[in-house]
Amino acid sequence: MKDIKLLTTHEQLKALADPFRADLLLRLMEKPKTGQQLSEVFNLSRARIHYHLKELEKNDLIEIVHKEEKNGIVQKFYQAMARGFVPDQSLIPYSDMTETVRQMMVSMLEQSKRRILAAPEESLQDESGSKDPAAWKYRSSAYEIHAKEEDFLAWQNKFSKLMEELAEIQRPDPSPEAKLYYFHILGLQVEEGSYEPEKRDS
Repeated sequence: MKDIKLLTTHEQLKALADPFRADLLLRLMEKPKTGQQLSEVFNLSRARIHYHLKELEKNDLIEIVHKEEKNGIVQKFYQAMARGFVPDQSLIPYSDMTETVRQMMVSMLEQSKRRILAAPEESLQDESGSKDPAAWKYRSSAYEIHAKEEDFLAWQNKFSKLMEELAEIQRPDPSPEAKLYYFHILGLQVEEGSYEPEKRDS
């Protein structure tokens, strides 16, 4: 599976604008699943799941990674083509990306919710007693920050390099003592603040 796949057609964008397909694709980023397994996950008929799988497969967003025969029936395992999808810049002037991006973000939030609910108890317990979040075993924070766009993009570049540095520590073979950590990063411009502004002494 690639890290990033470039979306180059309007048909691909249209396929991902559907909220259910966006959620389906995110499930297939986690690990390969059959149509039957997906129908059980979403509590939908196999026919409906199959229709959406065909739409994603037709647009090169998912692929069949292997097949297994069970009780005389061949089961196809589908997987996303990449861990992330980015639209080609040439598509943006000709297509409204807003809804597609919004639906992908919402689906990712749902994915994160599932991961949190399934997380082991130890991952949410911290014995340090520290009041400094930087010392905790987990991180759950929300920020509102005023910044120029160029400053935000410069910081985002540094953040991406920092995440890559963390990933490189365990490549290619993770240590037997290594634990698996899940990150969900979300940052975007908003219209109004939700938090009370900090009052400063004059």
